[in-house]
Amino acid sequence: MKIIQNHQKPPFLSLTLLTATILSLLQLALSVDFLFNGFNDTALSLYGNATIQSRILTLTNDTTFSIGRALYPSKIPAKRHNSSYVLPFSTSFIFSMAPYKNTLPGHGLVFVFVPSTGIAGASSSQNLGFLNRTNDGKTDNHAFGVEFDVFKNEEFDDINDNHVGIDVNSLKSLVSRDAGYWPDESNGTDEKFFKKIKLNSGENYQVWIDYNDSLISVSMVKAGSKRPRFPLLSEKYNLSEVFFDEMYVGFTSSTGQLVQRHMILAWSFSNTNFSLSESLVTAGLPSFVLPKASFHKSKGFIIGVTLGGLFFIGFCALIVVLLIKRQRRRAKERAEMEDWELEYWPHRMTYQEIEEATKGFKEENVIGIGGNRKVYRGVLAGGAEIAVKRMSRENDGMREFLAEISSLGRLKHRNLVGLRGWCKREKGVFMLVYDYMENGSLDKRVYFECEESKMLGLEDRIRILKDVASGVLYLHEGWESKVLHRDIKASNVLLDKDMSGRLGDFGLARMHGHGQVASTTRVVGTVGYLAPEVVHNGRASAQTDVFGFGVLILEVMCGRRPIEEGKVPLVEWVWQLMAQGQLLDALDERLRAKGEFDKEQVEGVLYLGMLCANPDPSARPNMRQVVRVLMGKSGNEVHDAESEDMDAYLLDKTQNSEFWNGFSQSFGYGSHPTFEDIKQSISSSMSLSWSSTIVEGR
Repeated sequence: MKIIQNHQKPPFLSLTLLTATILSLLQLALSVDFLFNGFNDTALSLYGNATIQSRILTLTNDTTFSIGRALYPSKIPAKRHNSSYVLPFSTSFIFSMAPYKNTLPGHGLVFVFVPSTGIAGASSSQNLGFLNRTNDGKTDNHAFGVEFDVFKNEEFDDINDNHVGIDVNSLKSLVSRDAGYWPDESNGTDEKFFKKIKLNSGENYQVWIDYNDSLISVSMVKAGSKRPRFPLLSEKYNLSEVFFDEMYVGFTSSTGQLVQRHMILAWSFSNTNFSLSESLVTAGLPSFVLPKASFHKSKGFIIGVTLGGLFFIGFCALIVVLLIKRQRRRAKERAEMEDWELEYWPHRMTYQEIEEATKGFKEENVIGIGGNRKVYRGVLAGGAEIAVKRMSRENDGMREFLAEISSLGRLKHRNLVGLRGWCKREKGVFMLVYDYMENGSLDKRVYFECEESKMLGLEDRIRILKDVASGVLYLHEGWESKVLHRDIKASNVLLDKDMSGRLGDFGLARMHGHGQVASTTRVVGTVGYLAPEVVHNGRASAQTDVFGFGVLILEVMCGRRPIEEGKVPLVEWVWQLMAQGQLLDALDERLRAKGEFDKEQVEGVLYLGMLCANPDPSARPNMRQVVRVLMGKSGNEVHDAESEDMDAYLLDKTQNSEFWNGFSQSFGYGSHPTFEDIKQSISSSMSLSWSSTIVEGR
């Protein structure tokens, strides 16, 4: 008889094999690997200005204030289901930021994990198409990114304008540092070995971003070089509260007034194979570096020829200058004088006279402090009240001093602060003496922090705006040269004893002949009042002053500053209200609370402010047209030829869709007030016409 024995497997061994099989299947289900050496139209989901051209992902082009975003088409596993465990991942990509010739470049790109598709909740410019002003810093964003930023923004505590940072739910980076890498021969800490790279040079750079056991590491180097041994950034941070079980992954970037191309040439991603990046093709890639100009067009050659010519002219002029100096030497006072003092000496006042007026510059007479200057109140021997601005040579003090005495010192108009004279105590200290303005500056009487008893009413505000408009028109057309103020704002408008508005502070003013173009390309002024073209090319014009005056109208009527922390910029806010048909809501709420105001009058003035603050300089009126609107005569005197010309001008401007296109592109609205809206609200309520108004200096 044959005995057959039945050998059964122990139960625990079967359970172990089953568990291992399930874990393997789960690991396989959560595995994600993809590799793109170039892209086709179906490889990614594109949003905003993102396009794929010649197998290159181009996120932005030369369109201003735009966003480009590209995401892998489907969500990828980021955490184990119903677990706080974050899956490790490794990604690598090759990017290039390519500037345009003769154009200021900006702003940057971000590698992102986001919970949803599209670009809702993101803004352009310094927000990099990642988040926006209102949601930045909120934990419910569930957004992770590594930014490559070429614009230093104080709002986000950026370290410079060429840095890499790790962002979690905010553009204020957890950690950031200069873009670059540590050579392998370094120890990864000694700064003298660190190699900086310029992000927007047009070069191709390869980036590696790894996450494992809550450690985030970022490395980068020029494409074609091997991965650095030491990471650029290494930060311990658990992403379990940031990631959902599944997330979208990809890239986002933006432009503002500054523009450049942001391109991705290749990309790999894996949560299992950390060596997949080795399969990226790094050779034979196109270059986006701008070609260097020919020798004859190079700056060195031009500077050399220019300096040579100037040297020859200077040598020839030296003899003439020496002869002129010999004649002027006898005209100098016993106290040593600088050359510029000879031109402006008729307005010079003695130091003793000013010291006596201010009682020895006592601190109790200080009425203002700012930068390298103090302003004192004083009384001259004859009883006339004065304000004395005392400044030092540092921080462009000398330039501002000369700008004031060369412009305001020769200008006379009832709506400009009068400059009585100047004084030099020693080579490093200068003083400017003005008529004293008893009621201080305009900003102290329109903003919310001013006392109720000092707050200006609606009619007073409009009257002061008329005063300032007359003063600016005189600067542009009423004097022998055209004067550009370049810093029109409420704090530079002073109020005399009769509460008349006078424009002051000519420290940034520039003069040039009528019909000529200002030669300076230096960006100066106050943030919030700068016209877009000034930021772009630094060149000021009469139209940039008109833009500043438009912002002044809005801040005076609305009772708020152009830029305030946590609020939409003033011009954008007013445009949004106007596009929504709620323009009256922009009026200072304290004035609205009183309830006694002409609605059409208010709308008319706000419309005028928006006309002046149009982003397109060619669409703005000139100051003579602004003054005709604000200071026109009664409606019975409107029927002259010049009035008809003004009607035709505004009809052409306001009915042309391109007139409001700058606002629409910037703020996302398409509607605008019609010509009839503007003319009816201004003319009917304020008795304003397009008749000629003569504005002269007194």
